[in-house]
Amino acid sequence: LVEAHAAGELAGDVVLALVSDEEAGGDYGASWLADHHPERFEGVRHALGEFGGFSLEIAGRRFYPVMVAEKQISWIELTFTGPAGHGSLIHKGGAMARLGQALVALDKKLTPVHVTPVAERMFREIAAGLSGAARAGVLAALKPALTDRVLEALGEGGRLFQPLFHNTVNATIVTGGDKINVVPSEVRLQLDGRLLPGFSPDDLVAELEQIIPVPFEARVVRHDPGPGEVDWSLFPLLKRTLEEADPGARAVPLLLSGVTDGRHFARLGIQTYGFAPMKLPPDLNFSRLIHAADERIPVEALEFGVQTLRRFFRSYGRG
Repeated sequence: LVEAHAAGELAGDVVLALVSDEEAGGDYGASWLADHHPERFEGVRHALGEFGGFSLEIAGRRFYPVMVAEKQISWIELTFTGPAGHGSLIHKGGAMARLGQALVALDKKLTPVHVTPVAERMFREIAAGLSGAARAGVLAALKPALTDRVLEALGEGGRLFQPLFHNTVNATIVTGGDKINVVPSEVRLQLDGRLLPGFSPDDLVAELEQIIPVPFEARVVRHDPGPGEVDWSLFPLLKRTLEEADPGARAVPLLLSGVTDGRHFARLGIQTYGFAPMKLPPDLNFSRLIHAADERIPVEALEFGVQTLRRFFRSYGRG
């Protein structure tokens, strides 16, 4: 940015927001800035953020997904109840047993398939860059009756895409009981839920009621609503920038299965795009490296990103 500014390559001001708590929810970073200093972002329509612009190999073709929408945080606590009792006696069907049944059900069953507009556009644009059986397979994923079978057949690629068609939950915290010889009357299970655009926590609870075979009470611990409708106005330039930087590749929109600080800036009417360009080696399992002990990117990928970002800033705002 400094070099581009000095060279007169910027068409206007660029706001650089550096925050440190995205992984902790952004309450004291992006969310605080949006709530307490909206004037700092007056006139800003677009933002570039994390997770997008990295290369991804599909059927021998290189794609660059650019995040245009993201799922929503919906943390939910389930409470299971049953009779308390002494640990020396035999107890069946209590709170712990119900918790166990719930965990088994969540491990074996998925919530229903939903094809959202942004996921449909993403998959259709991927299909447009393929041919033959690969193209047909990608398009088949848009048919709810086939979605999961198609994605499971894709292996690692399917692992990345499957959450884009489901409201998901993962069991993360179990609490209950305070004495080893007392059967508890209540245990609680916390779920990290992620909602597709357009869905609410009530929708997720209703889907859980269809999966879990025992009664429970649900409480929403936290819900961060996602951005509204996608503003596509900057996407053509991002797409062109990537495809010029890597001729023969194809940039496509991405619905992100996680969340970013973009949801906070959306309250100010700012559309965030995931655009951190990286040309990765085909054999690098990028999704497995995220948050892993050896999380890393090649130096060459970083250099590609710097040059591609500079190419973008030269073009932005110049028609």
